[in-house]
Amino acid sequence: MGVKMPPIEKIHEAYSAIADGRITIKEEEAEVVSSDLSKIYVVRWKDGVYSSNDNASYWKGYAGYPIIAVLMLQKKLSLDKEIADYFKGIAWKQLNTKHKNKFAEAVKEIMDGFLTEGIDCDKINKEIQKVYQEIEELTISTKRSALRPPK
Repeated sequence: MGVKMPPIEKIHEAYSAIADGRITIKEEEAEVVSSDLSKIYVVRWKDGVYSSNDNASYWKGYAGYPIIAVLMLQKKLSLDKEIADYFKGIAWKQLNTKHKNKFAEAVKEIMDGFLTEGIDCDKINKEIQKVYQEIEELTISTKRSALRPPK
């Protein structure tokens, strides 16, 4: 993929966006609603170049969860619907804020909860690793969006 790899935890967030039905795909653009429903991010693509005005894509220069979710829906990345369903209804903004944007800590809290519910976390982790490997092998690139992130 483009220049910079995203944190692996962005895949979990992409699963949530898909499971929650927060993505609307159009011709060469998609709208992705944030987990707290307060923002709408715009993902655009043309000739293998993707951009998004989410904070990660815009400020950090890696594909944020909106781009990853769109790539999954476009079948450019694997999408396991069963695993996506586990991530339905997660308040990522609140969780990431609680953990001071230490994404691994936020995901650990979720996975610990899954373990207590008897959910097969090894299966989830293997699938996340597979998608992360696919991201690394993608022949697309990302660039900064012309749109600023929503406030």
